[in-house]
Amino acid sequence: MVWHTVPALVQQLFPTRLWRKDSEENTVYLTFDDGPVPGVTEYVLEQLGKRRQKATFFVVGDNVRKNPILAKEIISQNHKIGNHTFNHLNGWKTKKHLYLDNIELCDKILEDQLGVKTKLFRPPYGMINQSQALEVSKFHQIVMWDMLSGDYDQRLKSELILKKSIKHTRPGSIVVFHDQLKTKEVLKKILPQYLDFILENGWKTGLL
Repeated sequence: MVWHTVPALVQQLFPTRLWRKDSEENTVYLTFDDGPVPGVTEYVLEQLGKRRQKATFFVVGDNVRKNPILAKEIISQNHKIGNHTFNHLNGWKTKKHLYLDNIELCDKILEDQLGVKTKLFRPPYGMINQSQALEVSKFHQIVMWDMLSGDYDQRLKSELILKKSIKHTRPGSIVVFHDQLKTKEVLKKILPQYLDFILENGWKTGLL
């Protein structure tokens, strides 16, 4: 079952991780995970550009290696880049030294291919153990979320994803969508309306 919001107790257990941001300016923090992926990331950039909205993209290093021009387009449109490991690893299923090496490899590809040194890291699936997190936190801010759209869950109808996403978004929210092949079709059905919802509420989007 998709958690559209993260219980306060969970957030309190890991206070050094970024779950949401205080926002006195009615700002929502859009994030997109797993790209860059041709045919999907371009669509996301187009929709954001139409509305002059900004987002932070947590990229997979191997996808940057395969699609460097697309990754550079994210930067050229003044969005922000974060580390999402090189191979989209599940921290709970990966030995600590392998996990840390994979994060470092992603950092290296971002610097070598894009000239980007990011301090932002999001664990794939949100799964990172405490030992890994202690090491990662020495060099990166671990960014979680307080609103998970569920766009990747193919069991969910797009209407429900949109409805729940709108319901649980508030100023200061860190919102997760995915620019990957699995979400290609559902994004076309939900993203334009969701972005319009932000504008219609008089809110703005900010970078992490």
